[in-house]
Amino acid sequence: MGDLDKVQHGRNYLAGIVAFFFSVFHLWNTYTGYFPGQQLTAIHLTGVLIMGFLLKPAWLGRWKYMETVLSFLCIILSIGSGWYLFHAYETYHARAGMPTTADIIWGVILIILVMEGTRRIVGNALTLLALFFLIYMYWGSAFPMAIIHRGFGLPEIAEIMFLGTDGIHGLPLQISARYVVMFIIFGALLQGSGGGQFIIDLATVVFGHVRGGPAKVSVLSSSLFGTISGSAVANVMVDGWLTIPLMKKMGCSSAFAAAVEAVASTGGQLMPPVMGAAAFLMAEFLGMSYAKVALAALIPALLYYLALYFILDFEAARQGWTKAAIKDSLVLSKSRLHWTGFFHLFPVLVLLYFMFIHGSTPFIAALWACFSIVVIAQCFPQSRGMRNLVSALVDGGKGAIEVATACAVVGIVLGAITQTGLGIRLSSLLISWSGANIYILLILTMVSSLVLGMGLPTTACYIVVAVTVVPAIIKMGIIPLAAHMFVFYFGIISAITPPVALAAYAAAGIAHSDPMKTGLAAIRLGLSGFIIPFMFVLGPSLLLVGTPLTITHSVLTAVVGIISLSAGIVGYGLAPLRIWERLGLAAAGLLLIDPSLMTDLIGLLLMVVFGGRQFLAWRVKRKGIAAIIPTQS
Repeated sequence: MGDLDKVQHGRNYLAGIVAFFFSVFHLWNTYTGYFPGQQLTAIHLTGVLIMGFLLKPAWLGRWKYMETVLSFLCIILSIGSGWYLFHAYETYHARAGMPTTADIIWGVILIILVMEGTRRIVGNALTLLALFFLIYMYWGSAFPMAIIHRGFGLPEIAEIMFLGTDGIHGLPLQISARYVVMFIIFGALLQGSGGGQFIIDLATVVFGHVRGGPAKVSVLSSSLFGTISGSAVANVMVDGWLTIPLMKKMGCSSAFAAAVEAVASTGGQLMPPVMGAAAFLMAEFLGMSYAKVALAALIPALLYYLALYFILDFEAARQGWTKAAIKDSLVLSKSRLHWTGFFHLFPVLVLLYFMFIHGSTPFIAALWACFSIVVIAQCFPQSRGMRNLVSALVDGGKGAIEVATACAVVGIVLGAITQTGLGIRLSSLLISWSGANIYILLILTMVSSLVLGMGLPTTACYIVVAVTVVPAIIKMGIIPLAAHMFVFYFGIISAITPPVALAAYAAAGIAHSDPMKTGLAAIRLGLSGFIIPFMFVLGPSLLLVGTPLTITHSVLTAVVGIISLSAGIVGYGLAPLRIWERLGLAAAGLLLIDPSLMTDLIGLLLMVVFGGRQFLAWRVKRKGIAAIIPTQS
């Protein structure tokens, strides 16, 4: 090992120590509530920046020793800015609007540190977006008349971004420090105690005997793992190493296998109870509990996975995929799966109990769920012991780096939009451009979310669109919950939308497939996911808004519609479909997903016509097989 390798190894080891104490601190603070508001975010951001600068070098080329010196200088400045804010926030309110020289200096330093940390950890796209909004905030008069404003001086920008509640330490970072980090730690602990492997084994046993088994294992395991992970890419990296090789062995192309995993893993961010940082922000924007937001997301998430399941089922029948591909993995999973393994589900039940029945705040529910993992893991020999739990706390701390960094830099974007009034101006412009037509406005919003989501994390994409576009949708008569969920949904689906489809690219790396082909295949598999948001915006009963009868009717017709649409997309149902039959079933599916009575009646009529033809074709096929293979007497 060379000297530089030893230095990086030491940096990684030091980052692990920081990550462990970072996780322990958040567990302790959640239990005691000792540090409130900006003191908590100061500690949170300082820990994240330290870990980020240790783990992510500024560059990988020459002058690595210089890079190490620069990184440790950034760490020292991060500690200094955190220490200053920790003590300054108590006296700031007495001098608000009159920042001191120290306020301005440390404010500028923190802005630079957050931008550099974002560049290293998240990427250039979000860094450039934040830089654009800082420039817009400073030189407001240089922009077109539609978005012009008076401009802010450097002291004002430094004060807003550093000490104010609309900047770096604003709502996004507060959500990260109080809510998101607890769920990341919970997911890491559950994974470290063996819960992730149990989920994969359970999915393998459930779907190991059916057609298209490996693909359906991906659907079930990703949806289950999605209940404890708010990251599409993380889901891919956990499940993909098992499911993608099995799908390729079954006969799938590399691109198709990777696409299945990408689409299944992306849906994990839609699946309650853990939906990522953007969902917690949505609850804050709407002024409702996170539990209500999670419940509203349940039916659309289930419809998303139901659509993927039937597309894969029909594809398996059309391609004649063998069941033997999963045989060895099925035997191995059965040998590992023991009834005591179901104790891994107990922490999830604890989480659900405290959130939905006891009425606790999400971070308290996550705290008790974490404690239950630690206790239960010591009671069963199948768990991996205390050493793995310590390692899980390290993973939990490191897992918060990207989310927290994104939330910090998004605070810059949100502060600029709020302080300059840009959100109100853009909302008026969008209504004008759409001609006050809700369908055109929704399409514009979808495109905005998908384009922004290609280069930004879900949280950043959601916040930008939520504060600029959602007010326009609400003005057009859409209920706030449906409007925010619409933006949230498409921000997530952007993970499978080329040309920049992060989940598809991660899966393509495992499958050794072409990323663009993988992304295009993912679009086809996830096509229903692009339709469902329009349906719950126009019929919010799919978000559990309305009477029980209305909700039941909408869900039942949507399920039938999803099956019909899936058959139309694949070109196979009970038998191969002609082109006009595919179009008819796809039309029936779209009409049935729409919750209005008239569209349901027309959709059911089309379903009966084309479904009946499918049934007759299936009977003919069955009789043909019976004639070739006569029944033994």
